[in-house]
Amino acid sequence: MFKKLALAACLLVAAGCTTVPITGRRQLSLVSDTEIITLAQQQYAEVLRTSRLSANSAQTALVRNVGQRIQQAVESYFRSQNAQDQLAGYQWEYNLLEDKQENAWCMPGGKVAVYTGILSTTQDENGLAVVMAHEIAHAVAKHGSERMSQGLVQQLGGQALSAALASNAPATQQLALQAFGVSTSVGLLKYGRNQETEADHLGLIFMALAGYNPDGAIAFWQRMDSREGQASPPEFLSTHPSNGTRIADIQRELPEARKYYKPR
Repeated sequence: MFKKLALAACLLVAAGCTTVPITGRRQLSLVSDTEIITLAQQQYAEVLRTSRLSANSAQTALVRNVGQRIQQAVESYFRSQNAQDQLAGYQWEYNLLEDKQENAWCMPGGKVAVYTGILSTTQDENGLAVVMAHEIAHAVAKHGSERMSQGLVQQLGGQALSAALASNAPATQQLALQAFGVSTSVGLLKYGRNQETEADHLGLIFMALAGYNPDGAIAFWQRMDSREGQASPPEFLSTHPSNGTRIADIQRELPEARKYYKPR
């Protein structure tokens, strides 16, 4: 349904599609980078205001070191492709939040949060790189903008973001929360899984470019699968692929990622 919706919107909206780096997938894009990054910065500031930063200086330093290595690798790759303009407006930031949930995310523009609860599963620097490269890939692939665009088409008839904010700010703010992964709706589940798989693909390459071993992604997801057990929902009710599906996909993608890997 949503692939057809995206295709129809691309035909109706001039210059309404962009291309995801590396994968080459065409995606719906009705929101400018400036608009989505500004909105993300506002949401990120609110998250920091209402959350507790970790007091563990060593773990915080590790999160920032891994993030900066991946950031530098991504920026270097885009420069090599003469595509550094795709990262214009990014203001990278990395924070470790004190929370038992096993989670991490990256908002458009490079605003990253890692929750302390996931560190027991990442276990080491390479495991953390698996998670952070995946989340940074979401931002670089502009998945937040894509989901926001889908919501604008579905709920507000393709209305421009600036107009939507002016005429229906609460609805637009809710779309932003959905786009940034704060909440979800069943209608977007399948598309969300496609984005997750794409972020896995890009994340493997980004961590390899940063000097982290992409083979470590298999061990990380095996640990995650072991910890979740029967608690995870059926794949058709989740925005994420099942761990088994994800591991199989990653195994197929590892040969490509290994081409970029140079140990430090």
